[in-house]
Amino acid sequence: MTTANYIKDLLYRYDCVIVPNFGGFVTNRISARINTDSNTFYPPTKEVGFNSHLTHNDGLLANYIASVENISFEKANATILETVSEWNTAIKTEAVVLENVGSFSLNEKNQLIFSPTNTINYLTSSFGLTSFESNEIARTAEKVIPLVPVNQPRKTPVFIKYAAAAAVFLAFGYVGWTGYENKQDQLNFAKDQKQLEQKIQTATFVIESPLATIELNVDKELPKPYHVIAGAFQFTENAEKKVNQLKAKGFKAIILGKNKWGLTQVAYASFYKKTDAFKSLASVRKTDSRDAWLLVKKFD
Repeated sequence: MTTANYIKDLLYRYDCVIVPNFGGFVTNRISARINTDSNTFYPPTKEVGFNSHLTHNDGLLANYIASVENISFEKANATILETVSEWNTAIKTEAVVLENVGSFSLNEKNQLIFSPTNTINYLTSSFGLTSFESNEIARTAEKVIPLVPVNQPRKTPVFIKYAAAAAVFLAFGYVGWTGYENKQDQLNFAKDQKQLEQKIQTATFVIESPLATIELNVDKELPKPYHVIAGAFQFTENAEKKVNQLKAKGFKAIILGKNKWGLTQVAYASFYKKTDAFKSLASVRKTDSRDAWLLVKKFD
């Protein structure tokens, strides 16, 4: 498989895929929409963009290539760098096409221009959904028939007047009786409440043998915010294998946990001071790996 195919696979799973020393492919979710001119409905999709400033190696692409081709992480990185070199050479004379992803070209100012491929929907929840056209629905105005008021006065029967008067009388009687009952309930509640307060005021609570207080001194170790990163791995067993390799070389390697992309990060070492972290980073890049980088984690 080519590097373009690996990028395509990762775009289905992640919102950002970085090609070290080249740039990052970033996806943006777009809701379902309709073209009113052609009456065409389009399903939700993920639009692919490109950011040439995202060149830092987060290990996602290299780790995926290493797991698929069953090669080392370092060899996968070397393969990516070789591919990027070929792209940078070819783009000076012609457009570079990444199958099912998009194409790159240079404008008059020698700036990198990306044109995404619109034939693939990278949103997995829209799998199988395609655009379709619908016939326009013609709507006709409904005829409204106005209501004609009848001006003839109506005479109210006598028995209805007596019935209304009786209803009003009964209503006032019910309201008066209900008010009386509510008043009696309020008086009874106030009496019970007063008796309860008197009982509480006369009650006493005595603890004859109180327990002795215990003081605990706990030393809380603050987390180290500076980490020299060796790589990020999709599978935890690969991260543990990397830690063992680094420990065999004499490093105090640890697993930091997963980042926001779900990759397990491995550090050469962690430090409290930034100056110590930079010294270690310079030493690691000189003696072990030029791809090492510094991660700063701020804790509340």
